Amino acid sequence: MSHRNDDRPETRYARSGDVSIAYQVFGRGPGDLVFVPGWVSNIDLYWEEPGTESFLRRLASFSRVIVFDKRGTGLSDRSVQMPDLETRMDDVRAVMDAAGSRSAAIFGSSEGGSMAALFAATFPERTSALILHAAFPRLLQAPDYPFGRTPEQQQWVLGYVRDNWGKPIGVERRIPSMAQDERYRDWFARVLRSSASPADALALMRMNAEIDIRGILSSIRVPALLMHSLNDQEFPIDHSRYMADRITGSRLIELHGRDHIPTGDDAAAIVDAIERFTTGVSRAFDADQVLKTLVFTDIVDATATAAQLGDVRWAEVLAHHHRIVRSQLAQFRGQEVDTAGDGFLAAFDGPARAVRCARAIVDAMRPLGIRLRAGVHTGECEIFGRKYAGLSVHIAARVVALAGADEVLVSGTVKDLVAGSQLTFLDRGSAALKGVPGEWRLFSAA
Repeated sequence: MSHRNDDRPETRYARSGDVSIAYQVFGRGPGDLVFVPGWVSNIDLYWEEPGTESFLRRLASFSRVIVFDKRGTGLSDRSVQMPDLETRMDDVRAVMDAAGSRSAAIFGSSEGGSMAALFAATFPERTSALILHAAFPRLLQAPDYPFGRTPEQQQWVLGYVRDNWGKPIGVERRIPSMAQDERYRDWFARVLRSSASPADALALMRMNAEIDIRGILSSIRVPALLMHSLNDQEFPIDHSRYMADRITGSRLIELHGRDHIPTGDDAAAIVDAIERFTTGVSRAFDADQVLKTLVFTDIVDATATAAQLGDVRWAEVLAHHHRIVRSQLAQFRGQEVDTAGDGFLAAFDGPARAVRCARAIVDAMRPLGIRLRAGVHTGECEIFGRKYAGLSVHIAARVVALAGADEVLVSGTVKDLVAGSQLTFLDRGSAALKGVPGEWRLFSAA
């Protein structure tokens, strides 16, 4: 018997900058739910597999579902470089805007969970709830994070994908309950081939291996639900336990199936949990605490330069400096928070834009004979009107104080969040920041 597919949702396109993002909207529930897919996806082909269609229609029974293909994959523009998390957040906002969604529950599965978590921390006003399934804060092991893949395991996976793209690669580990179903295997392989080229799949995997969102987990203030199978062979449940311990007020449901993919043998339990969570929870976040990337700029040797130039010429230079800074902030979508003589404090929704803006400001001042330095940090901020306060502001101020002339110095948190952005950094080692606990890794942005 043929599978019914005559009422599939229409695939539409949202513009995110110069890139088109394919998305679909379906369901008539009272609340919106944005489904952020895992590694690669093709939203048209979702509707050709009965289990996947059933999962989506079940979500649509209690919510208005918005699903999309990330840029570089599926039906979205493919001739683009693989996006960093910041760009992906912009794409989600573009899709939500195109779908007329002011606020939604953000549901991220597997590697889609990293972006979903960062989005929830950065845009709590647009996130009614955060839902993570089989997600991880970082892919690779670290001295203080033993749960990820070793470098040797990652290299093996990359080689396996390179040599076997076009086949149903990973089906035995990602959805073992369907691994012996030839019909499913054929569909799974077709989804992979239709979602990305071999080179793009590898590029996306390499970028994902650089992501580390551990530093922002405590900044998530929206209601959060995490789910993970105890028997997940792709990524162990330790990843979700780690995140649940650090996301305030979050709840972790430990599932008992074998599949990493949410449409597998835990599908019914996952949908039931999402329905209870989204229809029975009230919005509860502190709008005065949000995640921001802060940039401090400072003129090097300002007092000596002012004395050398004289009051009139120094005032002219400062006025020109202010115009340049504000012009760059407008170009990179930064918010001017404060100005104190020869320095600026600005806030950004994304760390890559913040670093690029800081670099542009520093470089633009050289022709004036003025040497700037900048410090960049991402963290939770307390907002009082137009003023920003809290530990993150102090950290950014301490970072700029350690920067040299013409240097943009960033915290390790910033570097971890801009994986895939094509930004390059020089390791400046660890430093103690006055009045801030612990040692902080610092990096100079090229």
